[in-house]
Amino acid sequence: MLGWLILCAFALDLLLAEPRRIPHPVVGIGRLIERLELALAVMRNRRRAGIILVVLTLLITGLVTWGLLALFEAMHPLLGFLLGVWIAFTTLALRSLHKESREVVRWVQKGNLGEARRSLSLIVGRETRTLDEEGIIKACIETVAENTSDGLVAPLFYLFIGGPILAILYKAVNTLDSMVGYLTDRYRELGWAAAKMDDLANWIPARLTAFLMVLAAFPLGLNGFNALRIALRDARKHRSPNAGWPEAAVAGALGIQLGGPAVYFGECVEKVTLGDADKPITVACYHRMIRLMYLTAFLALGLGLAVLGLIF
Repeated sequence: MLGWLILCAFALDLLLAEPRRIPHPVVGIGRLIERLELALAVMRNRRRAGIILVVLTLLITGLVTWGLLALFEAMHPLLGFLLGVWIAFTTLALRSLHKESREVVRWVQKGNLGEARRSLSLIVGRETRTLDEEGIIKACIETVAENTSDGLVAPLFYLFIGGPILAILYKAVNTLDSMVGYLTDRYRELGWAAAKMDDLANWIPARLTAFLMVLAAFPLGLNGFNALRIALRDARKHRSPNAGWPEAAVAGALGIQLGGPAVYFGECVEKVTLGDADKPITVACYHRMIRLMYLTAFLALGLGLAVLGLIF
């Protein structure tokens, strides 16, 4: 039953992306985090407040999800299944990631870098005002590469081992990190627990994503051997213990160099470089990245279904 639930959720993601007019659990989680952060603002020990923020967010998210699934299942098993499909669907971001990054590249192709920068600012954390065409495309490729792990492989991983409840708990961890896991004066202590939890949750999925990208590179005519070489050589250089793995694999597969200086909150950050600059970064590189993303997602789905079949 779990395999069919995940298959339906995956198909729904391919068809619908993320409907904006229908309630989305991640939006609700974000509002919960905002209210809890406000309530915990009275605590002087910000690191302790951050730990409580993580615990309460996960506890409330898990209990609400479990309660809704149990309620719908009690009304009718089909309703429980459909709700499970919907929750699982909301944890996946295949089509939405493609759609949002494609919008940026379309503006680049039209020669409107101003609109490209504006669209890019909606999907990346860095400042985009000074990016040239290559910088815009590189930022797109980097965010698609990283989110292939965070928005596709990781949710599938947790869906297969723990169903919709574990997958939505993963999304809660991911949302916590994206909202408070910053190294700024405001969040350095408050976001410590969220950042550590996110690192832990993504440790296996990030490396699994890199491995699947290496496999996917071969049938797509990309350099799978170089993807493996660069991933093993450069992934650990990244400040994040996880983000470097998919980004380095992509850099190797495409024969390009990612990383380098980027501006965050007005401050220039010297990020490490991943890969070798064998080829220029062009729109064609972005399209190859998208094909790599899709095949990686299908490989992750196939691997999960195979393992599920072997176990059950």
